[in-house]
Amino acid sequence: MGQTIKAAIIGASFAKAAYLPALKTIDDVEIVAVASARLDSAKATADAFGVPNAYDDWRAMLEQHPVDFVGIATPTVHHAPMTLAALDCGAHVLCEKPMAMNADEARQMLERAEAWGRVHAIGHELRFNPNRRKIRDLIASGAIGSVRHVNIVNISGTWGDPASRPAGDWWSLAEMGGGRLGANGSHQIDLLRFWLGEVGAVSGQMATMVADRIDKQTGQPWTATADDQVSFTAEMQNGALASVFISSAARHTIGNSTQIFGSEGTIRLADADEKLLVARVGEDFQDMSEGDPNMSLPGVGKGIWNVSVVGMMREIIAAIREARAPQGVATFADGLQTQKVMDAIRQSSRERRWIQVD
Repeated sequence: MGQTIKAAIIGASFAKAAYLPALKTIDDVEIVAVASARLDSAKATADAFGVPNAYDDWRAMLEQHPVDFVGIATPTVHHAPMTLAALDCGAHVLCEKPMAMNADEARQMLERAEAWGRVHAIGHELRFNPNRRKIRDLIASGAIGSVRHVNIVNISGTWGDPASRPAGDWWSLAEMGGGRLGANGSHQIDLLRFWLGEVGAVSGQMATMVADRIDKQTGQPWTATADDQVSFTAEMQNGALASVFISSAARHTIGNSTQIFGSEGTIRLADADEKLLVARVGEDFQDMSEGDPNMSLPGVGKGIWNVSVVGMMREIIAAIREARAPQGVATFADGLQTQKVMDAIRQSSRERRWIQVD
């Protein structure tokens, strides 16, 4: 038996769907407490996973329970204070994306984690999806030559109806760190960096297409302030151009599609069937898809997001146990770089010009 890792979770939504099921697949992990803004939500989640303690005050939870690991899946505005407090309590931290409200907060989180010598990770779990890892290997091996351009489209109808979000929905509020750039764009930026290296410059546009909203339960009008549509062009440092279009303001969901065009071939991946299709010059597309063995684990939710968290969580816990840096995980250093790109996209949208990324 290895060292028992004591874990606590802040947040009871995505944490319930992904973090807790993933932790339950790992031997010698004891989940001691769950905190959420609403005590009934924290208690329901704790009961569902046999966790002995539930809190509506995350600071009280951290004070009451010395833990080795804290997973944070809360609105973005809370990420920096929660992460800093968890690090100061001696915990290693997995923080959900987007990392923070801005690069200054992200930098502070990274510096604190490094100062304490803690394992730190951002929830970019798709780095552990076998198809997306295969894309990285294909590019690195020169299978499609040098990458010329990437086209990523993510279109959803989830926010298209003015009555689709409840009043005060944090994902729809800029002051809470909501919006599609953070929710989905952060993943796309991380994958571009994972596959191609650093972003050099960006030109972007952000919009709130459905600002006037209605609460379905009460009929009361309310105003969304976060972006429900974002598009940007990224000039990668290696010369490749990436075009990303994300919208949740459609009335039909088209899903996520990624196309990578190289000098010697093309890669295609769409979430409709999750088939990885690869073609070299003069050849037809071949199915090179790879399945995830964690998909069949009991208790793990369906879909690539929930399943990919298992591989990510296992590596983070192994790194804590073995007192080493995690391998293949998006760290706070990666989170900071992604945050710089997001900040630059926001600046570009405001100022209507290209922005160099530091």
